[in-house]
Amino acid sequence: MLFSFTVPNLINALFIAGGIGVCGLCFLQITASVHLRREVRGYFQVFFLLIFLYISSHLIRQIMEGMPGTTIRTALYIITFAELVFAGFMTHMMSLLVLAVSKPEKKLTAKLAVLLYALLAVHIAIIAVGLPFDLIYYFDSANVYHRATGYLLSNVCPALMLGFDIILLIRSRKRIEKKVRIAFWNYMIAPAIAIVLQSFSPKIQYIIFVTVGASVYMFSVIVQNQNAQYEKQKIESSRIDAELTMASAIQADMLPSIYPAFPERPEFDIYATMDPAKEVGGDFYDFFLVDEDHLCMVMADVSGKGVPAALFMMASKIILANNAMIGKTPAQILTDTNAAICSNNREEMFVTVWLGILEISTGKLTAANAGHEYPVIMHSGGEFELLKDKHGFVIGGMSGVKYKEYELTLSPGSKIFLYTDGVPEATNAENQLFGTDRMVEALNENPQASPQEILKNIRKSVDGFVGSAEQFDDLTMLCMEYTGKDNGDEH
Repeated sequence: MLFSFTVPNLINALFIAGGIGVCGLCFLQITASVHLRREVRGYFQVFFLLIFLYISSHLIRQIMEGMPGTTIRTALYIITFAELVFAGFMTHMMSLLVLAVSKPEKKLTAKLAVLLYALLAVHIAIIAVGLPFDLIYYFDSANVYHRATGYLLSNVCPALMLGFDIILLIRSRKRIEKKVRIAFWNYMIAPAIAIVLQSFSPKIQYIIFVTVGASVYMFSVIVQNQNAQYEKQKIESSRIDAELTMASAIQADMLPSIYPAFPERPEFDIYATMDPAKEVGGDFYDFFLVDEDHLCMVMADVSGKGVPAALFMMASKIILANNAMIGKTPAQILTDTNAAICSNNREEMFVTVWLGILEISTGKLTAANAGHEYPVIMHSGGEFELLKDKHGFVIGGMSGVKYKEYELTLSPGSKIFLYTDGVPEATNAENQLFGTDRMVEALNENPQASPQEILKNIRKSVDGFVGSAEQFDDLTMLCMEYTGKDNGDEH
């Protein structure tokens, strides 16, 4: 056995033992680093596992080198083969890591990954073909390791992968932060420095020490970078959450929300609610007195969800209200609102609207429907029933649309229920819809209840049906009861 406790061997042993320990610690740290991208974490885990295997196989070869026997020689050939394969895998994994961090476009990434796997396959093939012919390395009669004439062949594919990394780092320098680029360059340049040092002290394995050191430095820089990005995203997310909360409050303030809404008007009672699926939504309702004898009611649903829908909702609500307050009929309000929105609607959003104007003194309700859900009417002493009114086209969908209106007469005790599609399309865990039939049944469980109680009953019925399933659409409802002048004071 040629292994002896000389100073170079002791230094090598320290390099190897320290490298194994550091790789193990890094592997554990990577596993615990929850902020690392899954792809990057996986590459690092495999990379440090490969370093561990590379160092271990190198150590085993050094210990066994010089031991006599044919079995030992066979084992040495196999261990050295594994050592060279692990070295190729390390270079390959580093290239995949550079590819993951540089983030080229998806199709190019797939093609480059195939190229890297092809180079790895060629590397393994070269070593495997060279093994029986002692082309890459061999062991003499004393089982001492020697490089063969074709040793450089084992470095061709790793060198090509290294060139691949250099080109990718140069091309992606604007997408990779400076400190991360420096860490990669350090890893690629450090082995060259180790080779120079080893030329002065050939018995000391500087390459192992440098490889482990450069790998740990690279890992620490990328982890710090990922953590910094996570904290930055966390701060940005908190800011966005705060802004969404403010937007939700502003949107809620845009809708009537103080009840009783008109305590001085006993001729009618009205109540409405909106529960957005997200922080802000596209549904909206509105009700206001156009004059002392006319109450305008609006129920609308904007296409889409979130902030864009909320912005479009606010604009639509203001345009509708402005047109209504100057005394236009429901059909004219929808026609002029559609013209205003279509004149500048590059995002091609639209809104469905039901709009009705109640003449309080007589109970005459004039309404128009722009692609919205059917209203539900309960005449005095009766039950709630769907009113399948005529639908016009959605607001914002096409310019030049003319809308038609219709009339109803409400007697004291009559009610009207308006809603958005979030009610009938509420979905349970079995992907079943709540539906208009269940909605009408829920309304008729206690049709004589106040508008507020009716909305509470509907929401309770919807929640019971949906169960634990997530609310995927805004849920907006309005109920108005007409009591008439007979039950109130004269104006």
